[in-house]
Amino acid sequence: MPHVAELAAVVLAAGAGTRLRPLTWLRPKALCPVGNVPLVDWSIGWARSVTDAVAVNVHHGRAALESHLAGRVHQSIEEPEALGTAGGVAKLKGWINGRAVLTLNADSWHDADLDGFVRGWDGERVRVLLASDEFGPRARVVASLLPWGEVDALEVRPTGLYEVVWRPADEQGRLDVAHHGGAFVDCGAPAGYLAANLASSDGRSVVGPGARVDGTVEECVVWPGAVVGANEKLVRAIRADHRMTVLVRNGDG
Repeated sequence: MPHVAELAAVVLAAGAGTRLRPLTWLRPKALCPVGNVPLVDWSIGWARSVTDAVAVNVHHGRAALESHLAGRVHQSIEEPEALGTAGGVAKLKGWINGRAVLTLNADSWHDADLDGFVRGWDGERVRVLLASDEFGPRARVVASLLPWGEVDALEVRPTGLYEVVWRPADEQGRLDVAHHGGAFVDCGAPAGYLAANLASSDGRSVVGPGARVDGTVEECVVWPGAVVGANEKLVRAIRADHRMTVLVRNGDG
């Protein structure tokens, strides 16, 4: 197992957030807050539980993310196109510089023990941490560990880790699968985003700094600076600003 000094972390935050629209019309997906903390900051914090070397890739919402991340992490700007999860790691090979890599997606919220995940690794096989029972194209991947040899073989082109690393490693018997039985929420769509906020607050509505709630909110998220009027009652809703409220029905996926 690599020492933390030999491990780099890459937080993948370049996605367009299409499924999270209309919220991502207002801010990049990685800056949407869960428990009043931007998603990307959750991922940076988890990464720093095992290494001080953290990079974040950036494409969609570039200006806002660059400003938010300035001076805090190494930034990898992907232009003119986003490179996907594998291509994004490949673009960072010069910065990674021979180290093993921990990958995290900036669109999920969880309570996984990443220190234990890293400590249990042999440093040679590809390792994935799953919040689902079986590995496959629909598996819920919390994090992955890639030996330097796998990283060095990646190409700087739009590709995904499942297609070019995880699945081939599984087919060749080189994949180590660990399981996370705790909380894990995919925040890529409004229902999951709301669920993550409620999980972070033990089911209470989450009200952002500078927001004002004069009415009633039940199982809601109110973004910073937003207002809920005195005559309003919101249930399972995301109040983003004065123009946008997203309603989430029970049973939405």
